[in-house]
Amino acid sequence: MRDFICGKIKKIKPSGIRRLFDIASEIPDVISLGVGEPDFDTPWHIREEGIYSLHKGRTFYTSNSGLIELRAEIAAFMRRKYGLTYDPEKEIVVTVGGSEAIDIALRATLDPGDEVAYPEPCFVSYEPCILLSDGVSVPIALSSETEFRLTPELLEAAVTPKTKALLISYPNNPTGAIMEREDLEKLAPVILKHDLLVISDEIYSELSYKERHVSIASLPGMRERTVVINGFSKSYAMTGWRLGFACAPAEIIKYMLKVHQFGIMSAPTMSQYAAVSALRNGDKDIAVMAESYNQRRRFLMERFREMKLPCFEPYGAFYAFPDISEFGMSSEEFCEALLKAENVAVVPGSAFGACGDGHVRISYAYSIEVLKEAMSRLARFVEKMRAK
Repeated sequence: MRDFICGKIKKIKPSGIRRLFDIASEIPDVISLGVGEPDFDTPWHIREEGIYSLHKGRTFYTSNSGLIELRAEIAAFMRRKYGLTYDPEKEIVVTVGGSEAIDIALRATLDPGDEVAYPEPCFVSYEPCILLSDGVSVPIALSSETEFRLTPELLEAAVTPKTKALLISYPNNPTGAIMEREDLEKLAPVILKHDLLVISDEIYSELSYKERHVSIASLPGMRERTVVINGFSKSYAMTGWRLGFACAPAEIIKYMLKVHQFGIMSAPTMSQYAAVSALRNGDKDIAVMAESYNQRRRFLMERFREMKLPCFEPYGAFYAFPDISEFGMSSEEFCEALLKAENVAVVPGSAFGACGDGHVRISYAYSIEVLKEAMSRLARFVEKMRAK
């Protein structure tokens, strides 16, 4: 039967996250800090708009690009939040989550053999999506020494004559790293020098705790070569609604839309109506959730200091990425041992790229009560490991 399977699909490795959580699912009393999903319910005004759309029978296809009302609200959001102006008619497409937006951006722009550089550790889908688009992955290994920020020197070293695009994601999953304006300004000359397309995954843009998020597309010379990816899953606690969007120059959106319309047709209609309410009335919801995440973030950092567990301070998303290399174990071995000893599930750093080994990803999208118990168990485990 393997003869029927596409060769590039065979090359894709299974997710480094799933095996551990398959084990965890069979253990009672497990505390799982592995899922990158808000623990908040979708705010009521958003849910009500989705329910109302069903009640009114708004269950038909929308335009391939998405509801024009929603695209207009996305344009307004991008303008007031990041100072970016996009034409709702030609420069925005609504997608099935941010993941689809990344996929169609790559498939619409890559020819076979084109290289895509991207910083690691990173979201687990990047490498498979590049492979599925017949591109070549060029990971750029980052470390806590630079707070997992991409530097112009590292980017310059990764570029070859075949490099077509740079794929970045800040605030970052899994590290929680951010790129401040001055960091992005240093990258821009390298991008311009090599005439690179930029695909900027900004799904965590509203969860930035040090300074207001800056989109690379807002820098001089960047908008015309950047696809900005964003969505509703993280900021508005709408993961199951499966809604994202991409903003880019009209010529790029035209071809992304071609891939989208033949593969998807259009994003879910009721989700789009709900998203209109999210953008019009959801700023206060974001602020409440972000403040809660920030409180949890500060709590984790204090507990790591008490445990003497090294962890650079993450200023974005809802993840911490502590260093567990002192224990002489791979990140996967550490996670399995922690799970067996204390019934706490976290994600091996190696799931996000080879340079993530020696770290684990801990999500703080959980209540303070859950985090307190999990950190007590982790502290006990760390103490026992050091006593060996």
